[in-house]
Formats: sequence, structure tokens, C-alpha cells
Amino acid sequence: MVDYHAANNQSLYSAGGQQIYMEQENDWDRDLLLDPAWEKQQRKTFTAWCNSHLRKSGTQIDNIEEDFRDGLKLMLLLEVISGERLPKPERGKMRVHKINNVNKALDFIASKGVKLVSIGAEEIVDGNAKMTLGMIWTIILRFAIQDISVEETSAKEGLLLWCQRKTAPYKNVNVQNFHISWKDGLAFNALIHRHRPELIDYDKLRKDDPVTNLNNAFEVAERYLDIPKMLDAEDIVGTLRPDEKAIMTYVSCFYHAFSGAQKAETAANRICKVLAVNQENEHLMEDYEKLASDLLEWIRRTIPWLENRAPEKTMTEMQQKLEDFRDYRRVHKPPKVQEKCQLEINFNTLQTKLRLSNRPAFILFALSLLDHLAEKFRQKAAIHESWTDGKEAMLTQKDYETASLSEIKALLKKHEAFESDLAAHQDRVEQIAAIAQELNELDYYDSPSVNARCQKICEQWDALGSLTQSRRESLERTEKQLESIDELYLEYAKRAAPFNNWMEGAMEDLQDMFIVHNIEEIQGLITAHDQFKSTLPEANKERESIQAIHAEVQKIAQYNGIKLAGNNPYTTITPQTIDKKWEKVQQLVPQRDQALQEELARQQSNDHLRRQFANQANMIGPWIQNKMEEIGRISIEMNGTLEDQLTHLRQYEQSIIEYKPNIDQLEGDHQLIQEALIFDNKYTAYTMEHLRVGWEQLLTTIARTINEIENQILTRDAKGISQEQLHEYRTSFNHFDKDHSGVLQAEEFKACLISLGYDVENDKQKRTGIMDSDDFRALLISTGNSLGDAEFGRIMGIVDPNNSGAVTFQAFIDFMSRETTDTDTADQVIASFKILAGDKNYITAEELRRELPPDQAEYCIARMAPYTGPDAVPGALDYMSFSTALYGESDL
Repeated sequence: MVDYHAANNQSLYSAGGQQIYMEQENDWDRDLLLDPAWEKQQRKTFTAWCNSHLRKSGTQIDNIEEDFRDGLKLMLLLEVISGERLPKPERGKMRVHKINNVNKALDFIASKGVKLVSIGAEEIVDGNAKMTLGMIWTIILRFAIQDISVEETSAKEGLLLWCQRKTAPYKNVNVQNFHISWKDGLAFNALIHRHRPELIDYDKLRKDDPVTNLNNAFEVAERYLDIPKMLDAEDIVGTLRPDEKAIMTYVSCFYHAFSGAQKAETAANRICKVLAVNQENEHLMEDYEKLASDLLEWIRRTIPWLENRAPEKTMTEMQQKLEDFRDYRRVHKPPKVQEKCQLEINFNTLQTKLRLSNRPAFILFALSLLDHLAEKFRQKAAIHESWTDGKEAMLTQKDYETASLSEIKALLKKHEAFESDLAAHQDRVEQIAAIAQELNELDYYDSPSVNARCQKICEQWDALGSLTQSRRESLERTEKQLESIDELYLEYAKRAAPFNNWMEGAMEDLQDMFIVHNIEEIQGLITAHDQFKSTLPEANKERESIQAIHAEVQKIAQYNGIKLAGNNPYTTITPQTIDKKWEKVQQLVPQRDQALQEELARQQSNDHLRRQFANQANMIGPWIQNKMEEIGRISIEMNGTLEDQLTHLRQYEQSIIEYKPNIDQLEGDHQLIQEALIFDNKYTAYTMEHLRVGWEQLLTTIARTINEIENQILTRDAKGISQEQLHEYRTSFNHFDKDHSGVLQAEEFKACLISLGYDVENDKQKRTGIMDSDDFRALLISTGNSLGDAEFGRIMGIVDPNNSGAVTFQAFIDFMSRETTDTDTADQVIASFKILAGDKNYITAEELRRELPPDQAEYCIARMAPYTGPDAVPGALDYMSFSTALYGESDL
């Protein structure tokens, strides 16, 4: 069967046509790249902390990342520490069941206002140790540390302040953090001693024995304070900086242990104090009531005797009656008056104590006891009747017939609360009956009405009991029916959600715009699409099964006459939604087929264009390369005279130009490739841009080579260089041009000059320009073939004016022709101008126009600077600076 749960988190297609199944990546803030020692401390501490709570439910964990993987103990841990019930866990062993359980736990944590950054259920199920430790730390912060508050500080700051205050009186203890401050163990012992001094002999502890200190504190805490041992002393002492989270967790257990004991002691003292006051007040009330009852009883017996006005028959009897009355006044009445006075004193004292202890005033047990009892009956009866008002209507309503399961459960909870309230009112009914009975026994004058009212209350009470039982049975019966429907709803939601996600993913992938670059990629997409189509029959069976669940819900509701309230509470996915999306998938499949086949045809056409271009390019590329090599060979070999070489090169140029149609044809093929948006070609390494550059370089090279030969001819004719000299220069140049690049680097050029016998030690001779080649060679022999750096720098400035570091053959020829032939120099021109100027240091415009042709005279006048020497005359021109500028030795 297709795993729609897995498919929900998977993509149908990849760019290369392969199906990729990827779990969601975790994006939790990964600050848990722990030091191994810290991770070890956290494992021990967090495991012990969890077990301190799990043991309350009779279980524990051994491996923190393994035992929480199925989510069951994680949910149990949260229930224990929160005191709340979590949703019912899933007991299946499949991965999806484990993920669902962990998600329930994470949802509960999030519901408590905790933001879980990048902690996912999949990572906990996979046993990711660092993520599991991060989750447990989040739980500890929320349920063990967050609620700690000391002087308006909370959580970490509050816990730290509590520790500082409790350990302040102790020497060698200075708590400033949750790592280094606890390393010597004294802080742990100080906390215990502050609250339970009988457990620790603090004065015997030594700061230089941290292992003993830590073991002492941990063993005492485990034995007497019910705080499990969470760390080993060696773990703390053996690390430079103990793990802060582990220490905070351990210290929080001390806080809760001591704060709980202190709260219990305070609560017990408060209760004892309240009870003592109450007991004393009750004793005063009992004394008052006994004294008042006795006095009332005496009054009850005495009033009829005093009211007896019947005359006596004899004088003796009359005198006796008078004597009895005198005796009453002298003997019986005075102590009763005294008792009444004491009764008032006791009453005032009692009322004062009740007021001072914030207790309600004591009802005076006055002589009107019957009226008091009657009033008490009326009050209780009125309270009861007020409470029962509307209760019968409430118990007989049929509100459960249209209620949902959650509403039914709420009604049951409400009914349970009513039953508890009903049981609590049982005492009041019994009190009402008891008061009515007491009034009857005391011959209360209005006993008949009291009895009638009491009878009505009792009958109504019995009716409420019957109605309460009947309503509970109806609610429980309806709850059972709705639970069956709810289970079907839940099963529908569990299967509909992944199937709906699968359909949405399928529709997205079927409509996804794909971009492929070759036949292999489109064939991969077609294969993946065919695999997808093969899963459709299985998917249709899943759809029918999901729809059958919904049909079963309707059948149960109709059979039991249940009015379903709204849609499925677990999902918004209706059967109509599923059918509509399934129909859309059925429509998109053939459309995807057509699009893939059209793309296949396009890629086949593109492949033909690639091959067509590659066939031409693979011929033209080597042809251009060969021609470039041949041109280089022609320029190096120097077969025949310069004129013969020039003729050969021009013929070669013509043959290259005649090859141009092949380039044009290739350009046309390239245009077709561009229009088809083809950006790669596995059949050739040549690109059109590469070939264009090669072609242009070929044309440039042949033209440049022809131009070089033409320049060599001009140089030869102008300088009178023989063919043999040119051959010698070319031979030397080619010899030192090791890479056949057509240029010489500085060191190559220097070696070439030396090979030709050039030396620059005699600077003056060199600059006259009159040394012939024989003299030059003789000088080379006499000086030992050395070329000075200064002179070589001057030469490089001439042959490489742009400082490129390379010397072309043409520059080499120009230099050699200038050095080996008679050439004009700046000094010779200055000497000539001095002759025209009549041996003066300046010359005038008239002298120039007189001695030189008009155009050359005007050229000099326009460019010569005014002469500024001490012998200057108006209109004097500086021919010396002009002459040096002609040879580049100064600026014009």
C-alpha cells in the first residue's frame, strides 16, 4: 500500500527526474554543540531529574535519548510534573505513532507559553541526543525554574539571588554563577546546613577538598532530602567549568525541597494558631450556652409559678404563699440575677474575642430560643428552596440530544459537579429536618407549618435524587454513542489528512513547470511520472476506504436518531473536497503526459541541433588551430627573402578568407541553437564564442605577420640592413623565444643582445651611434660579454616604452638597426642649429626662414620655446631644448 503519511513530506519529482523522499530538516537553534564533558554532565543530571518525577508513577528511564523516542514516558513525565492530563497516547509501534506521541508532548509544552525553537518530533524519535537534551532543558526551565521568584526577580536570577542569600553567612562561599561558584562543593553544603543544620558539620569542611565536600552534600541530599544524586563529584571537579544547565537543575531541586518544607511548616503553624483561637472561642460558647440554658430552664419553671394568681382558700395557705415569694426574692432570685450579669459579661468577652480574631459574631442564646430555632429553620429552608429553584427543569431538559461529544463530556462534568453539590446539600436537608424535630419537641406554636414545609422539602429532595440518576444514565448513554462516532471521525481525519496532502502535492507536482536541458532529464521525468501513475489504483482504494468511514458515521447517527452538530471536529477536509481534488488529479495526469511528450520531442530536436553544430565546430576548431601554428611556423622559419615570405603570407591570407563561408554556416547553426535556448553541448568542447575569437585571432595574426614582414622590408631598405643581418637577427630572436610567443621577456632580450656581441660598459661610444658591427664585436671580446644594469635599463626604455616587460621582433630590429648604422643624434642636430645661428646659443625666426625651406622653418618656429639665457634678445628661440625633444630626451 502507498504510504500516504510518508508521501505527505515528500516531493514527487526532482529536477533530474528522480523521486526524492526527504524528511523535514530541523531548524532548531543548535547551541547544543556541547563540550563532551558538559554533555556527560547534562545526561546524568537530566536523567536523574526525570527519574525523580517518573518514579512517582512507578517507572524510570535509563537512556535519555532512547527511552523518550516513542513519546510515552515523555507524556507521562509532563503529566506528573504539571498535574494535568495529556491527550490519550497512541500505543502503536510504527514511526508515525511515535511521532504523533512526541508531537502531543511538544504541543503541551508549547501550550504553556514555551517557544520550542527548531525542536521537531522526528529528531526526538530518531534519538538525536543533543535535541533531546535541549527539549528536557526546556521542560526543566518551564516547570522547575521559571516559577521561582525572589523579590520581583524570576527564573535564573531569582534562583541565583536565593542561593546568595542563603549562603551569605558562610565563609569561603561566594555564589556568583551556576558553574565555577559550585565547583568546591561548599555552596551545596551551605544550602543544606542553612535549612537543616543537624545534617552537616560545616566547620569540618575544607575548601581544598572539593571531592569530599561534593560527595558529602550529594549523599546527605539523597538520604535525608529525597534529592536524587544527579552528578558525580569527579564530573564537576574534573572540568574547568562545570555545565551551567546541569548545576541549575541540581540547585533547583534544593530550592523546591527547602521552600516546600518551609511552606509546610508555616502552614502548620498558621493552622495551629487558628485552631487554638477557635477552640478557645468554642469553649467560651459552650460555657455561655450551658449557663444560658440553665438560666432559661429556671425561668421556664419559675414563670408559671409567678403567674399563678389564684387566691388561696385559707389564711395559712396565703401566708405560706407570701413567704414563698419572699423566699424567692431573698434566696432564689439574687443568684439568678448574678448569673444573668455573668452571662452578659461572658457574652461581651466572647464577642470581643470573635471580633479580634476576625470571626463572625456569636448569636445570642437569648431567652427566645424557640424563636431563634424557628428563624434558623426558615433561613435554612429559604436557602435550600432558593437552591432547588429550577433544578427540576434543569434535570429534565434534553439538551444532550443535539450536543457534540465534547459538549456531552462538559455536561457530564457539570452533572458530576451538581451531584457533588447535591451531596453537600444533604447535610442542610438533614439539619432542616433536625430543627423541625427539635421545634416539635419544644412545642413550638407554629409547628404544623414548620412540619408541612419540612415535608415538602424532603419530598422534593427525593424527586431531585431520582431525576439526577436518570439524567446521568441519559448522558452516559449518549456519550457512549458519540464516542463511537468520534472514533470514526478521528480515524477519518487521520487518513484523510495525509491523503489530502498527497493529492495536493500530486496536483502541485503535476502542474509544476519543469525545465530540462537534455533527453536524459526529460526521460527521467517521464519515468517518474509513469511510476506515479502506477500508484493511482492503490490511491483510489484509499480514497474509497476514507469515504466509507464517513458513510459509517452517517449510518450510526441515522440509526440512533443522533443529530450531528456540524462537521468532523478533527478536520476541515470533507468527502466532497476529497472527491473534487481526486477528479482534478485525474484531469491533470493526461495533461502532464502531453506536456512531457512535447518536451521529449523538443529535446530530440535540440539534440539534432547540437550534433549538427558539433560536427562543424569539431572540424573548424582544429582547422583554425592548425592555421595559427602554420603562420607561426612561417614567421619563424624565414624561408626565402622577405619579399618571398610576404608573397607566401598573402597567398595564405587569401586561403583563410576563402574559408569564411564555413564560419558563416556555423554561425547559422549557432543561431538556431540560441533560438532553441540550448545552453550546453556534450558533443563538442568548442563554443561559438571560442571559435569567433579563434577566427578573429587568425585574421589578426595573419595581418599582423604580413605587417611585420612589410615593416622589416621598410626597415631593411631605410637602414641598409642586409638580408644576412636580418636572418642573423631573426635566428637569435627565435632562439631565445623559447615559448614561440613572438616576443622576448627582459631576461631573454638581454641574453639575445649578449649573443649578438652587444656591450654597454663604454657608454660614450654607444651613444655616438657610429660604432660599426666589427667594433661592437671587438668591444664584446675585450669586456668579457657583460651588460650593465643601467645600460640595459636604458635599452629597455627604448624597445619597451610602455613597460610591458616584453620586446617584439620589430622593436628588436629597430633597436639593432639604430645601434649598428649611422643615425642622427640630438647632439648632431644641436651642432647643426648652432652653425645656422652663427655659433650663438639661440636662433631667430629670420635665420630659420633664411636657412630652411618655408614649411620646415615654420614647423620649428611654432614648436621652439623662447630662449631665456643671459644673452637672450627679443624673439630669441631655444633650439637646444627643441633638438633634445625631437629624440625624446625632453618635452616639446
